Amino acid sequence: MDAATFRQDFPEFASETIYPGPQVDFYLRVAEKLLPESRWGEMLPYAIELFVAHHLAIGRQNEQTAAVGAAPGAVKGPATSKAVDKVSVAYDAGAVALDDGGFWNLTTYGIRFLQLARLFGAGGVQL
Repeated sequence: MDAATFRQDFPEFASETIYPGPQVDFYLRVAEKLLPESRWGEMLPYAIELFVAHHLAIGRQNEQTAAVGAAPGAVKGPATSKAVDKVSVAYDAGAVALDDGGFWNLTTYGIRFLQLARLFGAGGVQL
C-alpha cells in the first residue's frame, strides 16, 4: 500500500496540503504493522485504507481544534444537538455508532473499519 493508491481510493484525502505525504505514510506503516495479513487476507488493503482514513480524520479534527487555540486531542463524542438563536438541530449518533466501538465511533471510517474487523475476527460459522 502506498499514499498514491490510498489517495486514489479515498479522494477526500487528496490534498497534500491538508494531509501531507509523510503523515499518510506514517499511518500506512502503523497499519501494516498492526493488521495481520493472515487475518484480513485479500481485504487487507481496504482495512489499511480505512485505518489510515480514520486516523487522518481524527488528526485533522485535532489540527482544527488547535488552530482556534483549544487543546488538541480532547476526547469528545459526536455532537447530538446544536442551537443558534431560534434554530436547533439534533442527530441520533447512537443510530450509527457501534456498541463498544469507542474510539472507532468517532469517524465513519472507524465505524466501517470496526464492522469489518468484527466480521474478520468472528471466525468460521458452523451450522
